Amino acid sequence: MIVKDSDFVFTPPKQLSWARRVLIKPCAGYPLPYPVTTSPKLLNTIIRGIRKVSKADIIIADGTPSGESIYPIYQALGYNFHHVLMLDIRDSIFIEVQNPLTEFYAVESFWVPNVVLRSDFLISVAPFKVRGKSGCFSVANLLSLLPVSKYRKGRAGGWRALYELGIEKVLADLYFTLPFDLGIIEAHQKFFYTNDPTKGKVEDLGKILVGEPREIDSEAARIAGVECKHLRLISEGRVQLED
Repeated sequence: MIVKDSDFVFTPPKQLSWARRVLIKPCAGYPLPYPVTTSPKLLNTIIRGIRKVSKADIIIADGTPSGESIYPIYQALGYNFHHVLMLDIRDSIFIEVQNPLTEFYAVESFWVPNVVLRSDFLISVAPFKVRGKSGCFSVANLLSLLPVSKYRKGRAGGWRALYELGIEKVLADLYFTLPFDLGIIEAHQKFFYTNDPTKGKVEDLGKILVGEPREIDSEAARIAGVECKHLRLISEGRVQLED
C-alpha cells in the first residue's frame, strides 16, 4: 500500500490485535533527524494506531553502529512516547538462531536479541534511503538488531564481518532468519548517499509505503530506479523453501 504521507493513518493488521507484545524497529542509529533516522512523528502515528486495537506492550528497540548506548540518541531524536518501553539491543540476551534456508547465501545462523524472539508482532520502520545504486529500506533496517560485538572485525565499528561476506547475501539470509510481519517506509523524502549514511542529497516524495517487507522494498526500489540484489535473492530463497 502506498499513500500520501499527509493522509497516512496506521491501520494495524488483524493479527496485531491478538499480540501481547509488539516490537517496533526504527532506524535510529545516529543523533540526526529524518530522513537520516525514523521520525518521532511517524512512530507516534503507529503507536496511536496500535492503541486503538490493542493493549499490547509496545517496545521500540535499536542499536548503534559504534556499539555505544543508544539512549542518548533516543533523547536527541525526541523519542519520548507514552507507555512505550525503549530498549537498546546491546542490553539483550542474544540467542543463536538457525537460518531456515538449507542452501543459505552467506550466514548459517545469526545472533538475535531475545526481545525480538519474544515479541508477537514485528514492525520495521525505515526512511527511504538509497546508497549508491542500491536501496536501504525495511529489510536492510534489520541489520542493526544484530550485536556489533559479535560481528565487528578489528577495531572498526559496525558489522564489518558481515559486509565482508557480501551484505546483499547477508540481508537475504537475515530476512528469512528474522521474519518481520510488517514494513513501513517513511518516504516523505528520498535520501541519497554514498559512503557516509549521515550526509547526502534529499528529494521530496510525499509517500508512506506499508506492507510485507520484501514487497514494499521492491516497490521502493522501483520508485527509486535502483536494484536491490538482496530482494532478488529473497525471491529465489522463497522458491527454495516452497520446494
